[in-house]
Amino acid sequence: MSSFLSRRRVLAGGAGAALGMSVLGAAATPAVAASAGRSSRSGSGAEESRTLDELYRAALADGGKLVVYAGGDTPTQQDATKAAFKKRFPAMDLTLIVDYSKYHDVRVDNQFATDTLVPDVVQLQTLQDFTRWKEQGRLLPYRPAGFSKVYDKFKDPQGAWVAIGAVGFSFLYDVAAVGADAPKTPLDLIDPKWKGRIASSYPHDDDASLYLYTLYAQRYGWDWVAALAGQDVRFARGSNSPGDAVYAGQKAIGVSTAGTLVSSNPVKWVVPDGHPFMAWGQRAAILKQAKNTTAAKLYLNWQLSDAQQRASFNGWSVRTDTTLPAGLKPIWEYPNANIDGFPRFMADRAEVERWKQTFALYFGEVKGDPSPGWLGLHPGV
Repeated sequence: MSSFLSRRRVLAGGAGAALGMSVLGAAATPAVAASAGRSSRSGSGAEESRTLDELYRAALADGGKLVVYAGGDTPTQQDATKAAFKKRFPAMDLTLIVDYSKYHDVRVDNQFATDTLVPDVVQLQTLQDFTRWKEQGRLLPYRPAGFSKVYDKFKDPQGAWVAIGAVGFSFLYDVAAVGADAPKTPLDLIDPKWKGRIASSYPHDDDASLYLYTLYAQRYGWDWVAALAGQDVRFARGSNSPGDAVYAGQKAIGVSTAGTLVSSNPVKWVVPDGHPFMAWGQRAAILKQAKNTTAAKLYLNWQLSDAQQRASFNGWSVRTDTTLPAGLKPIWEYPNANIDGFPRFMADRAEVERWKQTFALYFGEVKGDPSPGWLGLHPGV
């Protein structure tokens, strides 16, 4: 499950570049106070009007601690987020735990059941959990500053959750390794010349990868899936793994991984016109039973600040008023991004399981330990 990278890392082309899900980058400047007339101490009905500095002081007065469970692929994937937060708020004690979203969500459920809740904030790829937790009364309704500027489908109307970053999955390739004969669409991936030269995350291990492969199967048919299965693809756990393999020079092509359209050197991430890719807003929420709600509010306001949104690794923002890099459209303006389809897909768990088991028949069972490691029941305590 994904997390976000700094744009600098993606543009520099370092190993491990693709992946994941929380916005990283330079430290944010204090948020501008919300429009006059709004409550300065917002509840669920009003957008937050306190500045980041005011929230920071309030969070320190409440103890200065914060625990975040973040969906991602490696233990260090959120280090840049933590560093940026600590630079902006040096006295805060932030614990940020990365694991696959599909483990974080059931971990939180078990903590609810045993009255041992650890995190204050959850930011996960498992979009269906936020709908369920809202219905169960588990989420604290809250509208951070800038909430009104967030794209409507990237937020709960009552403020139970809000997306803090936009992520897309597609395929990428090493520009030098493929030369002039680069794959232009997913159809090109089954060309025999790429046999043994492709890495992919398991579609039946990660729901975002699963949805992308589902879109491919629906568009190109099962013959395409069978042909890809014959390409000696190196499957691995973690949606970071295809990008890691390409950046390390181990494979020429990586399938089902995050990337950016802002740069194409040394690796090009492909969003072909008329062919599917997938994108979503990574949801975050404050748990109603959280011990550190003021610090949690500080974190959400910081993540949604314009400065943090402009620092996103891929150039996309969840806000409608963020200035994007030249040539980039808001993610919701790409009709082939299927941003409406992913939440629907995630909500139908029986259908998800059918797709998982079908892809296992083509690509084999998932092998290997989870890339974040085994974290147990209460990481972050």
